[in-house]
Amino acid sequence: MKVLMLVQSPVAGDSRVLREAATLTAEGHTVHIVGRDVPDGFDPGDGVTVESVSRSRGMRPPGTPRGVPLATSDGPKALVRRAGRWLLLPEHRERTERRWRDDAARLLAAYPAPDVVHAHDFNTLELGAALAGRWSARLVYDSHELWFDRGLPGRPTPLARQRGRRKETRLAGGAQVVLTVSEGIATRLRGRGLRDVRVVRNTFPMGVSEPPDLPGAPAGIAYAGRIGPGRDLEAVVGAASRLAPLRTVVAGPSDPSYHLDTAGVELLPPMSLAEVDQLYQDVGVAVVTLTDTCANHRLALPNKLFHAVRAGVPVVAANLPELHAVVLRYGLGRLYTPGDASSLATAVEALAADYTGHVEAVRKARPELSWEHDSRVLAGAYADLEAA
Repeated sequence: MKVLMLVQSPVAGDSRVLREAATLTAEGHTVHIVGRDVPDGFDPGDGVTVESVSRSRGMRPPGTPRGVPLATSDGPKALVRRAGRWLLLPEHRERTERRWRDDAARLLAAYPAPDVVHAHDFNTLELGAALAGRWSARLVYDSHELWFDRGLPGRPTPLARQRGRRKETRLAGGAQVVLTVSEGIATRLRGRGLRDVRVVRNTFPMGVSEPPDLPGAPAGIAYAGRIGPGRDLEAVVGAASRLAPLRTVVAGPSDPSYHLDTAGVELLPPMSLAEVDQLYQDVGVAVVTLTDTCANHRLALPNKLFHAVRAGVPVVAANLPELHAVVLRYGLGRLYTPGDASSLATAVEALAADYTGHVEAVRKARPELSWEHDSRVLAGAYADLEAA
């Protein structure tokens, strides 16, 4: 079948979108992705094509490049600017996402009809539903997050969230298949009356070889991912002094407006997947941190968890419902109380006390917690669409 994927995230960095596209092409489908911020010369993989639709530069002064921190001060004007951003951010997000949909619709006006429109996340669902209706195509809704229960900067918008949930349910009700990333989110979506909700987790391919043997004790802990609010990195930094001489490593791209005191922490730049594998194996423990600030976090299964499993490394993870269930079911490591640096340090020490046992449990869990396993769910969903 011919598949059109819609995604507002930067395609080159969205491993879920690229893994799904690769799986579908391996099953004999053709995949075209319309996303954003696709770098020149980017290769999405055999059988996959990609186009880019830009989004606005955000609430930044003209001429300020993306990724460059905004100048800050503590004067009255700066306080007014920050208050204004806080008030206007919800409307700005909505305008930015709507602009992408409008531009993508114009780009696709003369596009030949596909067999399936695959809408990644709510911010592409309205366009995906309209295109599927126009082309008489099948619609797949891929909910990477519990969209209207995310923790977002800016003023609270409870009424808009309620309206958004109703709209999401109405539009997703027209999808032949709904995919999501955890059983907790799937349960919520089913509770809204959505039919045929299937879980395709953000797992990673195991690769062609087993992870290397690890030492009998860890050398440190590592966080690899975006450095910004909501990741509970303050707890990681707070635990570093107590855990010394164990290393505490934080690696990844940093949000320009986010400041983290990294005293006692090794700060590293963004890394490739293979480099993160090596980092995890060098230190011996991966931390999977989230704040307990929204339902989306409580029901999340971050890809960091599965990346650690791929690398053969145990984890210390936030004690949130979905993470709690998976970590304890497979014996992948220890849990800590979000926001509590002392709890995180205690969890690391407990993991280190039975390190070889946790390493063995992770290795046993790898086949089930891998993309080789989850890709079968995706392939099966498309086989059912084709047979219908």
